[in-house]
Amino acid sequence: MKKCLRDGKVMAMPKLTYEEAGVNVQEGQRAVNLMKESVKSTFTKGVLGDIGGFGGLFALDPREMEKPILVAGTDGVGTKLKLAFMMNRHDTIGEDCVAMCVNDILCQGAKPLFFLDYIATGKLKAEVVAEIVQGIANGCKKAGCALIGGETAEMPGFYQKGEYDVAGFTVGMVEEKNLITGKEISQGDIMIGISSSGVHSNGFSLVRKLFFEDKQYSVDQYVDGLGETLGEALLRPTKIYVKPILEVLQQEKIKGMVHVTGGGFYENIPRILPEGIDANVHLDTWQAPPIFQFIQQEGQIEQDEMFSTFNMGIGMIVVVERSAGEKVVQLLQELGEEASIIGEMVRGSKQVVLCQK
Repeated sequence: MKKCLRDGKVMAMPKLTYEEAGVNVQEGQRAVNLMKESVKSTFTKGVLGDIGGFGGLFALDPREMEKPILVAGTDGVGTKLKLAFMMNRHDTIGEDCVAMCVNDILCQGAKPLFFLDYIATGKLKAEVVAEIVQGIANGCKKAGCALIGGETAEMPGFYQKGEYDVAGFTVGMVEEKNLITGKEISQGDIMIGISSSGVHSNGFSLVRKLFFEDKQYSVDQYVDGLGETLGEALLRPTKIYVKPILEVLQQEKIKGMVHVTGGGFYENIPRILPEGIDANVHLDTWQAPPIFQFIQQEGQIEQDEMFSTFNMGIGMIVVVERSAGEKVVQLLQELGEEASIIGEMVRGSKQVVLCQK
């Protein structure tokens, strides 16, 4: 206890501690201890060292590729996090974070190697952080990559009570000659759509306004048309496409891939289109899942708005030559995916055209 003089008297002054300022170092260490098993369960042969170092170590195998290209990606989960807070369920949101990152680098043909996370909160609760990391670990295992590091930041006064943010970072690798850019796409090529698991991690600002502000739904409200509660339908994790796509790449040439995320069809498909090519999407080739029909119906949302905001049941699009189309669809189906030919490439100006018979 420090001492000072006040009016000639010695006054005792309390010592300020980090914990009194809002940061509990011991709780942080407890969180690390709770997550260790989940993290170690993701380790692959390239991982060096153990948990707790200042940097994650990963050894590349020089025999694996002739001219390896590293592909890096980063993303978060967006306001879908609000659903996790509302439902007090935190074991799936980390899987979303992994999916958003690994699916992106997969579009260039990259196999994810490792992943890092960043979790920030106002007041750290070890059990909640451990649940988030459990979800991240589950996602890493589905993607075949290792969780080799992360950061948990306790930032008092920065976040609302019970809230947090999650971000992720991944690095993958692809042989230079196998890098997928979309530049080889040409007229006559076809698009194969692979089903999503639901809304994934995009459009939740609209979803939240519609259901929880305008319509006053609750997350535990059962919806007949969905066959489950609204919260269950919305919180379902983003699908990870890594393993089936890498299997297809072993057998067939893919010219381009699209991860259908924020911006829906209209913003994501043009990212791979070369000059002089349009993408015609045939809407009669699949039916949007009930959750999207429910969103559109409840919000009286125009079709173009739906397709510019949501994945509409198609989470990943693969572009191949027409002659390979049926074979790739069959292969994906054999791997357990719902897949179908949903459109084709035609002459145009890098536009997406929704076609309805």
